[in-house]
Amino acid sequence: MGSKYTRGCCGWLIVALVAALVATAAMFAIMKRKPGGRHLKPLPVPGPPGAIDSKYGDALGVALQFFEVQKSGKLEDNKIPWRGDSALDDGKQAGLDLSKGMYDAGDHIKFTFPMAFTATVLSWSVLEYGDQMSAAKQLDPALDALKWITDFLINAHPSDNVFYIQVGDPDLDHNCWERPETMTEKRPLTQINKKSPGSDVAAEAAAAMAAASMVFKSINTSYSDELLQHAQKLFTFADTYRGLASDSYPKLQNYYNSTSDVDELLWAASWLYHATGDQTYLNYVTVQNGQAYANWGKPTWFSWDDKLPGTQVLLSRLNFFGSKQISNAENEGLKNYRDTAEAVICGLLPDSPSATASRTAGGLVWISGWNSLQHATNAAFLAVVYSDYMLSSRTAAVQCSGKSFSPTDIRNFAASQANYILGDNPMKLSYLVGYGSSYPQQVHHRGASIPTDAKTGCKGFQYLHSSSPNPNVAMGALVGGPFQNDSFVDSRDNAVQTESSTYNSGTLVGLLSGLVTTSSVAQSFT
Repeated sequence: MGSKYTRGCCGWLIVALVAALVATAAMFAIMKRKPGGRHLKPLPVPGPPGAIDSKYGDALGVALQFFEVQKSGKLEDNKIPWRGDSALDDGKQAGLDLSKGMYDAGDHIKFTFPMAFTATVLSWSVLEYGDQMSAAKQLDPALDALKWITDFLINAHPSDNVFYIQVGDPDLDHNCWERPETMTEKRPLTQINKKSPGSDVAAEAAAAMAAASMVFKSINTSYSDELLQHAQKLFTFADTYRGLASDSYPKLQNYYNSTSDVDELLWAASWLYHATGDQTYLNYVTVQNGQAYANWGKPTWFSWDDKLPGTQVLLSRLNFFGSKQISNAENEGLKNYRDTAEAVICGLLPDSPSATASRTAGGLVWISGWNSLQHATNAAFLAVVYSDYMLSSRTAAVQCSGKSFSPTDIRNFAASQANYILGDNPMKLSYLVGYGSSYPQQVHHRGASIPTDAKTGCKGFQYLHSSSPNPNVAMGALVGGPFQNDSFVDSRDNAVQTESSTYNSGTLVGLLSGLVTTSSVAQSFT
């Protein structure tokens, strides 16, 4: 009996082992197909731009028009019928031409800080996705918008340690409701200098001009060189004379109150390294200041105020693709940046163990009530860029607390945010004005809300409080967006949800350009 029992037990054991092996193989096969699979294989590197996705192509064409809506100065080849020349005398009291640049949002102030951020991310978008923009026939509008801002930034920097950071008085401006073409109130200038520093704003402008110098390098060499010279001088100014602009000018705290300058300094030095190859800038962000400034291992949200996530992703490209003459210490710093960038990505993916719970039921990343779409757009832009770094370097997966996610999983997250913006949301509303059949009609925007023949003077507030649709369409405006319960109230008085901002459009253009077609990214910008 004993020998029979033993042989029977062994037989059943063999059967059980075979069954377990089959089950394990099946499990791994399933895991390979699902987010979280542990043994993902590298995906093929995309070739040149492929077929255009018409949804994202159409949306990109609409989004770029908002830069035309926001232009100040003497308009060239104006494509917005209800816009005209405005603010032609900006800067004259200082002997400068500050007529160009762009209005910040629904008002008529030129805040250099968010405007420079717009230029930086727009440059980044062109550097990563210029081929895709060109395939979608949208590269020229992007370059035009970028140069309109960088022309202003050059003129706002008349000497090494002087930089103009604001045109207009927000208090005067916000007491008026008028078209920019008919403004008559005073437009004072605000400058930073040695005694009144603003290293956050100066460094952001340095980042913008360094990034833009690479965009224009093959188009206009002298202009590219001019931008790079300004970028280097502004960075030196920012790093030498430290202090927040909102400390030098406390009134700024009511508008763009930067919480730190160290993120802008790292951001600017990162862009300057890409633009120049000068090892000094790489050493600055890694060995000298990485430990103290970079907040390694602690992911945050990318915005006009916090450049750290953008810096982490940007420096990851050096770790993905390699770079010559990088020391071991610098490489260690770059690895810390990439590890933190990966933590940012893991926080975004809905199936990740470390996923943020800050989302709406409709799937939108939602961080704050005011201008809620900015964080979703910025996060999705970083995600699509990071996924393309992975694809182009044949990196199979990111690891999120033991779960693996492919570049496709990351791209799908980015697409989910773009799709929400374009109408795949509980309100069935496109938050991109001019795209789709249903979008906000009462954007909180002075020029859009006032008929072109109206004689309002400064006090056209009846148009602010009117319940009628705007007479002019603010094409391409990305409005503030939904509340956390996915609801949206289309009212001009509801600025929290219906005001649009120029800096939202920079990352939106990048996001749509990354999704409009597939293509590998260049291993170097230069």
